[in-house]
Amino acid sequence: MDDEYAKLIRRMNPPRVVIDNNACEDATVIQVDSVNKHGILLDVVQVLSDMNLVITKAYISSDGVEMFNVIDHNGNKIRDKEVIDYIQRRLENNPSFAPSFRESVGVVPTEEYTSIELTGTDRPGLLSEVCAVLADLHCNVVNAEIWTHNTRAAAVVNVTDDSSGHAIKDPVCLSRIRDLLCNVLRGSDDPKTAKTTLSPPGVTNRGRRLHQIMFADRDYDRVERAGQGRYRDRDRDRSRLPNVTVVDCIEKDYTVVTMRAKDRPKLLFDIICTLTDMQYVVYHGVVQTARTEAYQEFYIRHVDGFPISSEAERDRLVQCLEAAIERRASEGMELELCTEDRVGLLSDITRIFRENSLCIRRAEISTQDGKANDTFYVTDVTGNPVDPKIIDSIRREIGDTVLQVKHDSYLSPKSPRTTTIGFLFGNFFKARSLQNFKLIRSYS
Repeated sequence: MDDEYAKLIRRMNPPRVVIDNNACEDATVIQVDSVNKHGILLDVVQVLSDMNLVITKAYISSDGVEMFNVIDHNGNKIRDKEVIDYIQRRLENNPSFAPSFRESVGVVPTEEYTSIELTGTDRPGLLSEVCAVLADLHCNVVNAEIWTHNTRAAAVVNVTDDSSGHAIKDPVCLSRIRDLLCNVLRGSDDPKTAKTTLSPPGVTNRGRRLHQIMFADRDYDRVERAGQGRYRDRDRDRSRLPNVTVVDCIEKDYTVVTMRAKDRPKLLFDIICTLTDMQYVVYHGVVQTARTEAYQEFYIRHVDGFPISSEAERDRLVQCLEAAIERRASEGMELELCTEDRVGLLSDITRIFRENSLCIRRAEISTQDGKANDTFYVTDVTGNPVDPKIIDSIRREIGDTVLQVKHDSYLSPKSPRTTTIGFLFGNFFKARSLQNFKLIRSYS
């Protein structure tokens, strides 16, 4: 009954989307007017994120007005009319009624592929071991995303049967896959339980699901472990870490969250995803990017309408937002693999990485039309930069045109600016006109 009422309210108040290329000199401005409902903001940001649009500025208001200055990955405005029409349709027809991820799902693979979710202790060679098991079980990896953070690893891997090209349906085979992968993931000194879950694909956005998996795994807990050089190194270099503060706004009965971090794609999505899944509502917000840095400020309350009331909850929110920012951070050298896809390709590539003492910190695996297009972020086993001679050797083995170096985050790092901008909202509550933010012209 509640769902039907919500659908009625939405039909009576459909979202209004205005996309304007004249309101801003260097970005396309997207304004969304919709019912102010928990989760709507995440829906909108997720659409822009899925379109690989870069959000340079944003304004969020409790009256349901959301504005975004966006550019494409080349830094240009969105000029293609078909793309603009597609964005408008996605936003106007993007209901908050898309099925959310079910906490408990049966093994009901679709005809397309079987989706496997993995969590366990991060260690050198882990992805190689997982891929070897899948290859031995005649599973072909169609696409996957792997994150590591704070000694933990999580992955969403979509596979098919390598002989039929379809989802794996045999319950005995599915059970064997689950058991063998759990054995691989279970570290000898793992204080947490490794998990392998088989679930239908498409139940939720993959990035959001990875955030949920790692949050449930409590990867945000601050840990100190001997032998984990990369964590000690990162603790020493505080300039590489995000700066998150959570304070009270007593006069307006809000909690104010401010963040300052190195800018990167999907940063806003990662933050809003975490706030939403932690059951916080964003009433007002401003996002601004300056060169390589991003500044975000949100006025939030819990879904029950109350601000954060305890120091323990404030500290937990800081830890969770820091983790959300760091999980997708591009640590290490970025390698791109483009070649003809074949059964066992991923197993062979990750084995070569392991044999050359490379650690995969993050990976995005995709196949389309018989082509494999994979991206790996790698360091050495201590978390330090990879020796270029090792990369040259690997490229000769795999193929110079097949494997290319795209970027190395350790080379010529740009020092973050030291300018302090304070609260981005400034006199927000004294002057709430949208024009004060110079994000968009008036549409009245």
